Amino acid sequence: MILSVPNVVILMVVGLLGVGIYALLTVRNLIKVVVALQIMVKGAMLALVLAGRLQGQENLGQSMALTVIVADTIVAVVGLALAVQVRRVVGSLDLRALTTLRR
Repeated sequence: MILSVPNVVILMVVGLLGVGIYALLTVRNLIKVVVALQIMVKGAMLALVLAGRLQGQENLGQSMALTVIVADTIVAVVGLALAVQVRRVVGSLDLRALTTLRR
């Protein structure tokens, strides 16, 4: 296998998505879940930029990546605000603590 730039980027995308999925399946801390989602989004964003480059429309891929960055930032802020509220109400960031309802 020849390691050209697109092949290396594809390997990086697969690696980032793999790390994100593994982290989502194994961690129980709410902040770590938000970080895992961020890692997965970065991999998807890298795939968008690569797809734009391979199609000869680098500007389109980069503008889509910029849109993803904005949406991803909003998701991260909402997720971290949710984590703060969960910590305040439940007293823990462990996802297992969220399985029971309080009165």
